[in-house]
Amino acid sequence: MTPFDSRTVLRPALAAALCLMGGSAAAATCGGAPRLAVTTPTGFCAGIIGQGFKFARGVQPMLDGSVLVVDLGGWQKNQGSVWLLKPGAGGFQKTLLMKKIDRPNGIVLGPDGLVYVGAIKRVFRFDPRDPEGSSKDVIGGNSGTPGLPGIGRHPLTAMRFDAKGDLYVNVGSGSDHCEDKNGKAPDPAKPCLEASGANALGVLRKYTMQWPAGTVKSWEVHATGLRNSMALAVHPTTQAVWQGENSRDAIQVAMKGLKNDNDLPHDELNLIEAKANYGWPYCYDNNVASPEYPDAKCAAYRAPVRLLPAHAAPLGMTFYTGDMFPAQYKNSLIVGYHGYRAHGRRLVAFLPDAQGAPLGKMIELISDWGAKPNQAPGAPVDVKQGPDGAIYVVEDHSGRVLRLQYAFPVPDPAKSAPGK
Repeated sequence: MTPFDSRTVLRPALAAALCLMGGSAAAATCGGAPRLAVTTPTGFCAGIIGQGFKFARGVQPMLDGSVLVVDLGGWQKNQGSVWLLKPGAGGFQKTLLMKKIDRPNGIVLGPDGLVYVGAIKRVFRFDPRDPEGSSKDVIGGNSGTPGLPGIGRHPLTAMRFDAKGDLYVNVGSGSDHCEDKNGKAPDPAKPCLEASGANALGVLRKYTMQWPAGTVKSWEVHATGLRNSMALAVHPTTQAVWQGENSRDAIQVAMKGLKNDNDLPHDELNLIEAKANYGWPYCYDNNVASPEYPDAKCAAYRAPVRLLPAHAAPLGMTFYTGDMFPAQYKNSLIVGYHGYRAHGRRLVAFLPDAQGAPLGKMIELISDWGAKPNQAPGAPVDVKQGPDGAIYVVEDHSGRVLRLQYAFPVPDPAKSAPGK
């Protein structure tokens, strides 16, 4: 892939944004797009660059300024699609590229410049210039590599490439806390069968890739005890894989005296290490035994490095490496909280600590995202950085595609005049 200088793309975008902020249209627009009615830090705004999608779940900004969008289509089979949003004088124009895909969710740009999409039981790739003609299975389908399980409570596929070009793919758990299909709690004296073995659920798989062919050389279960790894990101300097864990539901059913699960258990931010077990379904929070497994030896499992709000539901995240945002955001982890309860419906940034890990101060980039007159509530899913340095977000419930951007504050001539 040809390297690019994000500053050359950024300058015209900032210029446009500055003009808008200085004019009467600023209240209604953001970078030329309709402004989303939400709260953002000073200098930020969120613009709606696409809408009308049925169940938007994946977003991938491209180097030419266009944006690819994956639409799940709903939970029925083969209703999914992939779309192109292409910028033009009248805003982004929407074009259908592919349809009748089985519940597509994840989308990433590969080291070869091709686009990789995660669907039920498979991952395929295509060239946006010839979507149908270039489509080829990479995992599952006719690829020769066994397909993903794609079963149970969390069948959707999310994925990320690391700096070596290897592919990490989530395999969500088939249950909430290893209960059976009738909701009966597991036997605490026995291991959770779905979380065990070579085809375990609730794990993160690693696929070692061969380049330039873009085929799978081998695969393995990389980390276990992860209920649902929909949010994945690779640190830009350490290349470590980070995961946002969607923790269990209904813990109050098994905990006497707990009225509801609004604040328990917490979702998690995990630093992924090879062969580590992160405790699902035996433990939650900072290695606390689950009520169904009261005798679990939780010290044997890897604890989260940061607890997130309960039911925040992180479904997408990315490390910020652009130049558009203020310097404090460099290498911060930007996470979308999809949850519909009190802690959800927001986009947050975890600033880096002294070691560069996303364990510093949390800043809300988008909040007050509830329902408003003529505006559906927020439900962010995928979160990606574009080559312009803006952050692109898709929302599944509203069908919107957003661009979060920052423009340097416009100086007030009166305040900058001599003697002022």
